Amino acid sequence: MATENKNLSEYDKNTVPNAKKFRFGIVVAEWNETITEGLFDGAFKTLLENEVPAGQIIRWNVPGSFELVYGAKKMLQTQNVDAVIVIGCVIQGQTKHFDFVCEGVTQGIKDLNVQTDVPVIFCVLTDNTMQQSIDRSGGIHGNKGTEAAIAAIKMAYIRQQSSLSHQIDNQHLLSAGAIQLEEGTPLELKE
Repeated sequence: MATENKNLSEYDKNTVPNAKKFRFGIVVAEWNETITEGLFDGAFKTLLENEVPAGQIIRWNVPGSFELVYGAKKMLQTQNVDAVIVIGCVIQGQTKHFDFVCEGVTQGIKDLNVQTDVPVIFCVLTDNTMQQSIDRSGGIHGNKGTEAAIAAIKMAYIRQQSSLSHQIDNQHLLSAGAIQLEEGTPLELKE
């Protein structure tokens, strides 16, 4: 088990980039609400602890984990966020439903990460029992929501740095005459 002997809520704050200027979206499944609310709580508190203003955290609810993909897609299209965290919980039952939902959500989130420029962080518990989910949403193994928030901050920072690097490369190419802008088109470096 990946979380055995590991507390998901433990992280070194010195390794977390400054998050004050980032905007985060969190899409939360209402199914298995006790678990998803615990995960949201861990993510939200962690973002606040890392100086993200509450007004820069947007929460949307969707009915279940399968709907997380659509919710994240719409958030990416409309909310100008630096990263999105999707929070859900699917618990193994006696039918194949578990497999179909887990596979669909996993592939959907992967597709969003490939197709868009904004990272989507997977915080969907796929456990065999309710107790395993309780243990990972604020229980004995800590909170996977905390881990997802740290991943979101780090990925938003990577996105920001890669954008700045691209802009600086273009500035160098422009000054070297390797590229030219149309007359009257300013080249701005954004922080």
